[in-house]
Amino acid sequence: MTVKSVLDVEERNAAAAAKCRAAHSFPPKLSGWDFYRSIGSPKHIIAPMVDQSELAWRVLSRRYNADLCYTPMFNAKIFAKEEKYREEHWAGLQDGLGGGGPNDRPLIVQFCANDPEYLLQAALLVAPYCDAVDINLGCPQHIARRGHYGSFLMEDWPLIASLISTLHKHLPIPVTAKIRVFPEVEKTIAYAKMVVEAGAQILVVHGRLREMKGHLTGVADWEKIRLVQEAVGHLVPVIANGNILYHEDVEECLKKTGCVGVMSAEGSLYNPAIFTPGHPESWRLAEEYLTICEELDTKIAYTRGHLFKIFRPSLNVHTDLRTDLGLANSREAMWEVTRKLKERLIEDAERSRQNGESFEGRKDEKGFPILPHWVAQPYFRQPMPPQDQRKTEDDSKEGMRGSEGEDSSMKVASAKRSADVSFGLQDMNDPQHQQQQQQLTGKKGKNQNKKVKVAPSLCHDAKCKNTYSATCVYQRCKGCCRTHQRTIEQYDCPSHPMKTMQRQQEQQAKEGKNDTESLLPRVDSQEAIGAVALEGMIVRSAPASVVGGAAEDEGDAERKSRCTVM
Repeated sequence: MTVKSVLDVEERNAAAAAKCRAAHSFPPKLSGWDFYRSIGSPKHIIAPMVDQSELAWRVLSRRYNADLCYTPMFNAKIFAKEEKYREEHWAGLQDGLGGGGPNDRPLIVQFCANDPEYLLQAALLVAPYCDAVDINLGCPQHIARRGHYGSFLMEDWPLIASLISTLHKHLPIPVTAKIRVFPEVEKTIAYAKMVVEAGAQILVVHGRLREMKGHLTGVADWEKIRLVQEAVGHLVPVIANGNILYHEDVEECLKKTGCVGVMSAEGSLYNPAIFTPGHPESWRLAEEYLTICEELDTKIAYTRGHLFKIFRPSLNVHTDLRTDLGLANSREAMWEVTRKLKERLIEDAERSRQNGESFEGRKDEKGFPILPHWVAQPYFRQPMPPQDQRKTEDDSKEGMRGSEGEDSSMKVASAKRSADVSFGLQDMNDPQHQQQQQQLTGKKGKNQNKKVKVAPSLCHDAKCKNTYSATCVYQRCKGCCRTHQRTIEQYDCPSHPMKTMQRQQEQQAKEGKNDTESLLPRVDSQEAIGAVALEGMIVRSAPASVVGGAAEDEGDAERKSRCTVM
């Protein structure tokens, strides 16, 4: 970028900031510890979570001792350019209805970005309705890699410094940052110092590496957080993030890290009362949340997702209601499921009491409390087996194949030929062909390690830039395929099945009904349909008793082509 271009950008930034200050009144801009004290010295913080830290959830969390809340992460460039995006994710922006109201302060709005100018434009739009703007430097998801933001900026320190310093210089409210740690302690400390020197007035440190996500989440490193706090805590407040599963973990974290506050993400999703002692009944929390959702007209998809998490241990027992909740496409239907589950859980609790069963002081082999299924409790994602264990399993499978003799070899060869014909994979260098070969034979092909350039296969929807699924009959991505199936009233794609639609269509065909509208459930958005299927898979994935590593934000996932993340 030339000197003139830099000056032009600087002039535009200054003009935009001046326009915002002229249109709104702002209190004096504070920094560091003065700013932290001005918002009440928050100790309990709700993390930014995609489609999950929406206004209704923030209102509920504040009722249970949350001192500070973050919005979901917004994409700064899209937020700045598209009014539709703003209305969808920050309803009534001009009136502060999607956040910043009297019942939603203090509030920090989080953005992901890789362009300082767009970041400033987006931040100026929300500045009148929040207390600070946060930059996401911690999202570890694949979509963040593709969009070049979040934790995938960790190697680009000049860009990070530019993002933070631009807001620090021009924004009328403070800028904060949320980071992850490096494997090396020294690099982590140097990184934190750079972020603070660039202008971050509060630093949130997630004690996990970028690679620690999903089944590889593992345990957050409180020791690294403590060392960061010692290095920069005299300059700005440092908040710890990670390993907060129970209320008791809050004080333990503060003690071991020396931080002034604790941020909870997934822990709060399964127990929104995590910042209060005890374990409230899940149905009480669900009823309270549904009431708030009615008052604020919250999206059905968001509401359903939260209910699945609040009720997770209960739905592992009363599995029939899991399906009912997944198919609920209105708040009335969700209320009905909640009432049914409430009746059963009250009966379960009473039966347990009459049988003299007590959960007080009970712990599993790893020292975690054993809780009844009718109370809110954390979710433990089952870790993946170690590499050596998986290799042993693969070797044993190979041995079994070898012991089956010539007949087995003939069957494998036949299956390979069938796979080649059915998938049309004639090119031995094709990665899909090699993957099929490896699945059938347990061996890597001779060209397996060669890098092969594959041309992107874009979705056949003209407005979509996603790649389409290889086995989709309409050559579309998941969302576009389902939209297309509803448009043509034909639900026959095996890759993106809509079984409920298929059953309803078959039933109505028998009854001689052709009213297309009756086939479509009333949902708020495209994501709602995907959320049903996603939650259905999640709740079946592991029983409530499974104990593993603490999980990162579950809403994580690549549910959208444009991330709106932690």
